[in-house]
Amino acid sequence: MKYQQSISVVVPIYNDEEVIAELHRRLRPVLEEITADYELILVDDGSRDHSWQKMLEVRRENEHVRAVRLSRNFGQQSAIAAGLSLTSKELIVLMDSDLQDRPEDIPVLIDALLADKQATMAIAQWEERKDSRMKLAVSHLFQRVSNSITEIHTMPRLGIFRVMKKSVVDELKKFPEKTATTVSLLYYIGSKYVAVPLKRDARFAGKSGYNLRKMLALTFARIFSFSMFPIRIVTYLGALLCVGSMIAALALVIYKLVGNVVAGWTSMMVLMLFLFGLNFAFLGVLGEYVGRIFLETKQRPKFMIGEIV
Repeated sequence: MKYQQSISVVVPIYNDEEVIAELHRRLRPVLEEITADYELILVDDGSRDHSWQKMLEVRRENEHVRAVRLSRNFGQQSAIAAGLSLTSKELIVLMDSDLQDRPEDIPVLIDALLADKQATMAIAQWEERKDSRMKLAVSHLFQRVSNSITEIHTMPRLGIFRVMKKSVVDELKKFPEKTATTVSLLYYIGSKYVAVPLKRDARFAGKSGYNLRKMLALTFARIFSFSMFPIRIVTYLGALLCVGSMIAALALVIYKLVGNVVAGWTSMMVLMLFLFGLNFAFLGVLGEYVGRIFLETKQRPKFMIGEIV
């Protein structure tokens, strides 16, 4: 065996019936070559196709596979959290199911992690990504915004694909937050990581479940969970508008005193509409924070496991 450490591999699954058999076919020889003690944890996040049946077929072929089925669709980040909560090995591999993350690169990540004695994570840094221009643009924007206004600062082009020491997952379990994404919390912990340049393949089959709405949702989740920037911007803009309104009121009083009254119904209506719109924007930002407080105080679980085989 190449490594003495035991290894857990966590893969979230959602409507990936076409990929599961090939994923296992490529993962199994890689894992069996590098360690005798491994587990492959496949987490079905409420798939609507035959993903669960395909996972059970793989389980019958390989006793190292753990098939986990969530009670409903909770989202990829919650599926990742569910898989990580079940890990028991010394090294934990996290990867996507679509084979854009190449199983053959797992030893490369492990080597990089073990070579750096202080690092607790080795993360794939994509040299090349075969994704749509829109997805690449949103991903780039997400990274820039995150680094600029949140407490989380990461290197560019980092993916989900990574190898972690068990200590990182143990620290993650101490965070009871429900609204923060699992990957964001992995960075927030502050564990030292090493970035490993890798190429990312095209999807083996099917379509990506990450549309523009979901990518924006991830962006907002990181911003509102790890930054006070939006609410501070609201405060600054409110103060600026207050000063501007006082100056405008003073100017109108002066115009009144000197007798130069300007009939400005149109400009007044435009100003009122602008202020009303800005007010609703302020309420929206406040609502995001209040809503997250509301969800956190309920203490509902981030995921619910329906079945484990």
